[in-house]
Amino acid sequence: MKKIILTSFVLALGLASCKTENKQQVEEVAQEIAKIEMENFGEDFEALDVKSKEEMAKIFTEMKEGDTLQVQFQSEIGATCKKKGCWMSLDLGNEEKAIVKFKDYGFFVPKEGAEGKESIVNGKAYLSITSVNELKHDAKDAGKPQATIDSIVAPKIQKMIMATGVQIAK
Repeated sequence: MKKIILTSFVLALGLASCKTENKQQVEEVAQEIAKIEMENFGEDFEALDVKSKEEMAKIFTEMKEGDTLQVQFQSEIGATCKKKGCWMSLDLGNEEKAIVKFKDYGFFVPKEGAEGKESIVNGKAYLSITSVNELKHDAKDAGKPQATIDSIVAPKIQKMIMATGVQIAK
């Protein structure tokens, strides 16, 4: 399934970036993506102009604190909150990650079994300075060892997405 998602996504990106794009080919790729079974959380949305992890990493490097950008972003889920499912992390490549939280605490994702699955998020990307207390809280919710939690001693600039909706591959 992951291979189908990635192949479809790469084809869609390649076709979308071509200057001599063939409408029929784009429609065929869109139909292939639509065949992938996804489970929805939060608001339903149609996956359009979905960014890859490489594109999203570049967008984050160009942002400064206070910037926001409406995005759809596809990547593999690295971790979820083990306590409530109130956040998840998505891979940006190069050992970087984006933290996804859910608008108005209005929905959650599975606490178990989502890691390693492909996901598409719809929401606002931004940078956030996260306090030591919140970093420790998130590490505890992620089930990190106490030594790791105790090693957190400074705030951190995090790449964030406030999602209104999430799709996770079944």
